[in-house]
Amino acid sequence: MKVYKLERPEFLRNWLSEEREVFQPVMDATGNGSWQPIAHGAVEEFDDELRPLMSPKDFFFSEREDLFRFEAGAENPTFKPIIPRIEKRVLFGVKACDLKAIAYQDKHFATDPNYQARRRQTLLVGIDCHAPCEGGFCPTVDAGPTVRDGTADLVLIPMPSVAGEQAGWWLGCNSQAGEHAIWGMNLKLAEEGWDYWRKLTEKRAKASFPNDTQLLNGIRRLNARAIPDELWDKLGIQCLSCSGCTMVCPSCSCYAVEDIKTPTGYVRERFWDSCLMEGFQKEASGANPTQASGKRVQRFWFHKFSDDIASRMDDSYGCVGCGRCEVTCPGSIGVHSVMEAIANA
Repeated sequence: MKVYKLERPEFLRNWLSEEREVFQPVMDATGNGSWQPIAHGAVEEFDDELRPLMSPKDFFFSEREDLFRFEAGAENPTFKPIIPRIEKRVLFGVKACDLKAIAYQDKHFATDPNYQARRRQTLLVGIDCHAPCEGGFCPTVDAGPTVRDGTADLVLIPMPSVAGEQAGWWLGCNSQAGEHAIWGMNLKLAEEGWDYWRKLTEKRAKASFPNDTQLLNGIRRLNARAIPDELWDKLGIQCLSCSGCTMVCPSCSCYAVEDIKTPTGYVRERFWDSCLMEGFQKEASGANPTQASGKRVQRFWFHKFSDDIASRMDDSYGCVGCGRCEVTCPGSIGVHSVMEAIANA
């Protein structure tokens, strides 16, 4: 990775916004962060610690979209794919865990034309984290706290602070797209030793995360299938099937489709669904293999931490350790609670 010196992230953001639409996390009126467009020349300061509750998933895997149109002409009925037209854009300040989730989704949707149309037009600017976020455990699943290789085009790397003040930034370039995007900025190469300080910062950041023994024990027991059915039934009672966890999860990819009648035919619409909903796996015959809530909870967590599934996804779990499910779940069965219950079962 080629690394440059950067005085402030805002300089990079302004440069990129000359030819692209830029989105970054912004604190809203409710005190929550959300992804918002930033105009060229904006003086708004970049908040490197802000992580929105919603991941950037919707930028690629749209929450609701039309896939194709069927025109039922009497002589020449036709199918017309509806591929989104996306202008060049930048996601600025994406956390390491969310970048790992995007890489996971890239593999899952590798042949999906709608997803890929959005992905090709998007430059990813990641940022190294130097402290845990609420409920986060990214080091446990190798998704952070520093940006993983190959998951971002550009990486913002904070320099060590001096007397409590941020001394500056390094800018890592991870792809040809990233190199092309900053061509002309006339940035100076980083001095030798930047990688030492980055590794030291990561080591200190990892040390500040809570103990993950219960998490690891839970994952091991889950893969050993050494969990009594009674525990899944208990967790199923706590699950309200609200779909909050699957909505905020950056790597969840469940969806449903519906054919909507139009004056000339039909349009097929795809929208986010949740495997924790009772009707998710219901068949046309009426049979439902996961009608019991406990069965759905069991399937969800197996999909997140199954070694078998991970082996098909570049050895990556379907959980990137962001902790959003723990923050969102009204039934108190987020990842920490569930893995602890499994470990102690």
